[in-house]
Amino acid sequence: QVQLVESGGGLVQPGGSLRLSCAASGSIFNIKPMAWYRQGPGKQREWVAIITSDNRTNYADSVKGRFAISRDNAKNTVYLQMNSLRPEDTAVYYCNAAPPIKIYWGQGTPVTVSS
Repeated sequence: QVQLVESGGGLVQPGGSLRLSCAASGSIFNIKPMAWYRQGPGKQREWVAIITSDNRTNYADSVKGRFAISRDNAKNTVYLQMNSLRPEDTAVYYCNAAPPIKIYWGQGTPVTVSS
């Protein structure tokens, strides 16, 4: 059974930074691109960033230049470094494969950007 466990969220002021982590089981991690997604209040879940098994990355326009996705294959972990956070980044952040696999959605980690 594959599990994805997100952590690292919290309350941060505008302009601040957070680093999210996603610990994944090896059966998915080493063969699939991984991505971060988010769902803001009253919004649909959206894709934020993707990283392939050979470390190619891509980002949604809304976070480009502020967020950075990375992976540690030895730890089966994907990270999302979030800088220059804005109130509109407030959301529950999830990791999953790309494209996402329904049964792999975890609880996510909430991020609130507010002064």
